[in-house]
Amino acid sequence: MAVAELGHAYTTTDFSNSRFLTYVSSSTRLSYHRRLSYRNLPRTPTTAIRCSVTSDQIQAPVGIDSKQKPDCFGVFCLTYDLSDLKAEDQTKSWKKMINVAVSGAAGMISNHLLFKLASGEVFGPDQPIALKLLGSERSFGALEGVAMELEDSLYPLLREVSIGIDPYEVFEDAEWALLIGAKPRGPGMERADLLDINGQIYAEQGKALNAVASRNVKVMVVGNPCNTNALICMKNAPNIPAKNFHALTRLDENRAKCQLALKAGVFYDKVSNVTIWGNHSTTQVPDFLNAKIHGIPVPEVITDRKWLEEDFTKMVQTRGGVLIKKWGRSSAASTAVSIVDAIRSLVTPTPEGDWFSTGVYTNGNPYGIAEDIVFSMPCRSKGDGDYELVKDVIFDDYLRKRIKKSEDELLAEKKCVAHLTGEGIAVCDLPEDTMLPGEM
Repeated sequence: MAVAELGHAYTTTDFSNSRFLTYVSSSTRLSYHRRLSYRNLPRTPTTAIRCSVTSDQIQAPVGIDSKQKPDCFGVFCLTYDLSDLKAEDQTKSWKKMINVAVSGAAGMISNHLLFKLASGEVFGPDQPIALKLLGSERSFGALEGVAMELEDSLYPLLREVSIGIDPYEVFEDAEWALLIGAKPRGPGMERADLLDINGQIYAEQGKALNAVASRNVKVMVVGNPCNTNALICMKNAPNIPAKNFHALTRLDENRAKCQLALKAGVFYDKVSNVTIWGNHSTTQVPDFLNAKIHGIPVPEVITDRKWLEEDFTKMVQTRGGVLIKKWGRSSAASTAVSIVDAIRSLVTPTPEGDWFSTGVYTNGNPYGIAEDIVFSMPCRSKGDGDYELVKDVIFDDYLRKRIKKSEDELLAEKKCVAHLTGEGIAVCDLPEDTMLPGEM
């Protein structure tokens, strides 16, 4: 949507069913005309993404091509093509709009995340953004409510919002896909059942991304079990580079930094080089061996090795479950913050000497970890959305033994979803202690 400084001309004309506004800027000589009439949205959801302002209700701006998109919501249906503007009228601060798709968009995590995305906190204060929100038929009313709140928030950078329940429509041209929606593990549900139910969701979303998303879309899988869901999604999207798929383990990293800071009596910004190895489950390995406080290796600052191996590790692995006991529900706000952190780690250069954790494809890794799984490892980025694995890390017997346990768990999960990755018949032989951090 173009932004022009208001000039001296400002006229208003009333119509029976709408208001016609004309703004003329003396500085840019642009003329803006809009005709809006408001109506109630239909109550019965369909698979189509719907717009609350129809094309025949909008008058094209004088001198500017007004485009009515069929997949928009409310005021976000009003978009203008600035390609015909003279070069002197375009500012260097205008960037090409990016398309960000979010599944599970009516959920608690998204309720915190979407407003951070729209505000410019994630991609920058000069980056226009389009949000493409995926929900379910059951959550469609809530999805409309989310879109209305985004509409009412008047974010200057938020140029488009579209909503729907068909991933083949919502994911079209997506440059980032944040896949949050997943079914939680219910009472009496076997781990294999959870893998299958959510795996089917991510297989379908992978196929949709493969069909309609940008060829270089970056995919962040949040819905659990996120490592294996990311693998399933990736296997069903062969036209998208495998390196573009991530499983969110940044919340685990943030939790580890918090506990190390508390123990050392420092603020958390003094803690660096923290790695979460492996699966986002209770077999994850928070690495204190390579972590630093004030640039000094953690074992030299916190000399209580027993606390590091037992108390610290367990606190990070089970933090989600403890939070559920206290709060009565799983983490949402802190998860949203960690998604923001994970994206920003990919779109801003990594500070010299530091790194971050993310679950990525293991093929070609320098650590000897089994290939063809999604495993959390230490990464650096130049800020271009890509990453490279860190090579200068050290291992000891304790760390390798713990990493091997998480690796075995992910290999077992992979066999359990073979029918969803095109690798044959599923064989489930999962370890008894295979749990998510929030499961008891």
